[in-house]
Amino acid sequence: MAHTEAPRPSVSDSGRGENRTHWRLVDISEPRTIADLGEFGLIRRIIAALPPADSAVVGPGDDAAVLACPDGQVVASTDLLIENRHFRRDWSTANDIGHKAAARNFADIVAMGAHPRSLLVGLAVPPELELSWLDSLLAGFAEECAEVGAEVVGGDVSAADSVLLAVTALGDLAGRPPVRMSGARPGNVVAITGRLGWAAAGYAVLSRGFRSPVQVVNAHRRPEPPYSEGIRAAELGATAMTDVSDGLVVDLGHLAEASGVRIDLRRDALEPAAKLRDVSSALNTDPMMWVLGGGDDYALVATFPNETRLPDSWQVVGMVNEGSGVRVDGLRWAHAGHQHFR
Repeated sequence: MAHTEAPRPSVSDSGRGENRTHWRLVDISEPRTIADLGEFGLIRRIIAALPPADSAVVGPGDDAAVLACPDGQVVASTDLLIENRHFRRDWSTANDIGHKAAARNFADIVAMGAHPRSLLVGLAVPPELELSWLDSLLAGFAEECAEVGAEVVGGDVSAADSVLLAVTALGDLAGRPPVRMSGARPGNVVAITGRLGWAAAGYAVLSRGFRSPVQVVNAHRRPEPPYSEGIRAAELGATAMTDVSDGLVVDLGHLAEASGVRIDLRRDALEPAAKLRDVSSALNTDPMMWVLGGGDDYALVATFPNETRLPDSWQVVGMVNEGSGVRVDGLRWAHAGHQHFR
């Protein structure tokens, strides 16, 4: 720990008639916690840690950010992440949490067929939280932003008893109409891209006190949404789309309700990956519960006209029909997925 010596104006009699100056040690070490920095020091540290928001007309540091809107439309989505509900610090590193917080919001933007451009980050943390944790969190945000070419353009900070992140993402449609959940029509095919069930399997593993297999545990800690496929789906003429955040059945249920249709899924088209089958065997559970009801992978599911030639990255898993709700092989799926307040 670095120190310096500062004179203290006190004099003592040495017994030989001379005066001696006493010295004391003053700690000037680097700050270690949020409390050491204070609010404005924290804000300066956050701004310094993130890449400059070059695309913003006005970036961080003013009362609000000012962004250019090339076609006059902005896609916006916001999300909350609360410690011990959406993440646990003993399960995930700060870097993982930064990646996940950004990814959840970017997935919503690409599900509209838009390109993520900007993030606003609200951060509430305990004052005693170490700055090394904060720096790792910010690095996670910056790295996930780099994946899609987005920037953090502003936010807010506060003290709290636990960590809370409130993230708003903004996106650009580049002149295209948004792909909404209300556009599915009877005769459309239902297709997915990205992983299903991996994050839920990772959560199940962690909940039992294990830390492996690392593939599924890492899927829970740090999702990998198929970002580029959202814009591709829009260009292919997707009629409706959403990201799978709460579970395939429950999220398709929202899409079916918005479109006034029924979604029929084929179980054989949703065969769990071999790794999920291995984990489910070890935990004595059905892997289809993770595939159909597990969230947090942020796969994309979309409906397309039947004649659309889909790339290999998309897999057809069902059809849109007259009616309402979601069926799996003609039956209701009992384990629908995550819902808050239940």
